[in-house]
Amino acid sequence: MAKVEIYTSMFCLYCYRAKAVLRGKGVDYTEIRVTARPGRRKEMIARSDGRATVPQIFIDGRHIGGLGELAALERHDKLDQLLGMA
Repeated sequence: MAKVEIYTSMFCLYCYRAKAVLRGKGVDYTEIRVTARPGRRKEMIARSDGRATVPQIFIDGRHIGGLGELAALERHDKLDQLLGMA
């Protein structure tokens, strides 16, 4: 199974939905809350080539993007392969 990291903030509906997609697939993930530790937001921005919105999702260190990109991968039957489930 792939290593999944997701940068989130509290009360973020998009973060909640992204985590629900991952949970629905039975995927364990590491949640990094950027509001709890300000240095984490800077880390996220650097890792995601300047994207400052949450969620930002990484699979095996590869930047996937946010909820829209995660949903598109799922819609096009590519998410399972990235997660090592195919």
